[in-house]
Amino acid sequence: MAAGLFKSSITKKFWMSLTGIFLISFLVVHCAINATIFFNDGGKTFNLWAHFMGTNIIVRTMEIGLFVGLILHIVDGLMLYFQNRAARPVKYAYEKASASSTWYSRSMALLGTIILLFLIVHLYHFWLRTRITGLTIAEPEMIINGKLYENLYGEMELIFSYSWVVILYVLGCISLFWHLLHGFKSAFQSIGLNHSKYKNTIALVGDAFSIIIPAVFAAMPIAFYFKLVH
Repeated sequence: MAAGLFKSSITKKFWMSLTGIFLISFLVVHCAINATIFFNDGGKTFNLWAHFMGTNIIVRTMEIGLFVGLILHIVDGLMLYFQNRAARPVKYAYEKASASSTWYSRSMALLGTIILLFLIVHLYHFWLRTRITGLTIAEPEMIINGKLYENLYGEMELIFSYSWVVILYVLGCISLFWHLLHGFKSAFQSIGLNHSKYKNTIALVGDAFSIIIPAVFAAMPIAFYFKLVH
């Protein structure tokens, strides 16, 4: 199975699609949990869910699968990019193909790289501090229903009080939007769900997903920075 990943471009696109769909499902869960900051309950609901995600053995096991899927997705995408560049015979053929494709479909490697850099910063801000180094806020714990919980909500308030961080996160979400706009539909097409019966539905869901998920993610740092949540 692993050897198949490095064969033809068709095989690479297939694995690219499977890992992409897996990551899309993660985005839904991650976005839904993070969106609980908008409950404006001082972060209680968010911290409860963050505690569950950080301590549940099933979730922690899936976290390993997520990292593996992310790495495979990145490696596979870069391999496809360089393979396509090597197979491009002449500049004219590229320009001719460009006339029938969008700029973001031709820039998936660039957009993916920007998202990767954003993820590195994101993991440093939150995953590293919750799993290894510890939170940097003055009150790292919150009492909820008589029990102590890690105050990741307070960490978000601190991190998103810096304008450059907010700008960086919003730019990352914009890159995610363009990446998903092509990647969502492409993923389902590459696994064979490109029948005319489903094509329009997949396109509609893909466009909506590509707008809603990045928009919600981008709204979070903006809301913290302008103190729209508390």
